[in-house]
Amino acid sequence: MGITTDLFRQSMALFPGAVTLITTGQGDGRRGITATAVCSVSDSPPSLLACVNRKTETCDTISRTGRFSVQLLDDTSDEIAMAFAGARKLEGAAKFGVGRWACTAFGQPRLLTALACLSCRVLTESDSGSHRIFVGEIEDAVLADGDALVYVRSRFHRLQATGLAAKA
Repeated sequence: MGITTDLFRQSMALFPGAVTLITTGQGDGRRGITATAVCSVSDSPPSLLACVNRKTETCDTISRTGRFSVQLLDDTSDEIAMAFAGARKLEGAAKFGVGRWACTAFGQPRLLTALACLSCRVLTESDSGSHRIFVGEIEDAVLADGDALVYVRSRFHRLQATGLAAKA
């Protein structure tokens, strides 16, 4: 016995997620999507996983090139997130007209305003349902100061400090 797609989506909407862009390719072959399905795997070697819908050109390009980068968006980047989510009707490399871009050390797209840009080489990929799970070894990281954009209950949110600090 399973649950309905609607109940699944309602359940997942309750899980706060950091808003990222998964980008890949070069030049006119650049592709990217907005994603919250990104998480750490290991620190030895430094690696993360990213889940990408198999119907996207981003998925095809990652599989073909064996590389991708993950951009952690800052709390002012909701327009960039919406553009890469398809809400602005931009496709393919046209999405990169939103925001300021450079290249990673390995030639992948790097958003200059991202809090983190993690450049990855694909270690493994496997399919699960509608998505492909890429595990990537992080080969380069560029970090910046700021607060992350968060997605919960189907809306973007900015974090607010509570004044509580975790004890070491």
